[in-house]
Amino acid sequence: MNTSKNLQRDVMTGLLFCAGILSFVSGELVFSTLLFGTASLTSKLNFVRPARA
Repeated sequence: MNTSKNLQRDVMTGLLFCAGILSFVSGELVFSTLLFGTASLTSKLNFVRPARA
């Protein structure tokens, strides 16, 4: 089980989401939309390591 990789992805998603909320509150709607979209993508994508030959 890759708990460290899942933890890193969860931390990155959480930080992006929190930054999106802070930028939304401050009135930067375009930047907050970008951050929310990036957080959504990082939570849904499965990052795989390249195969070794």
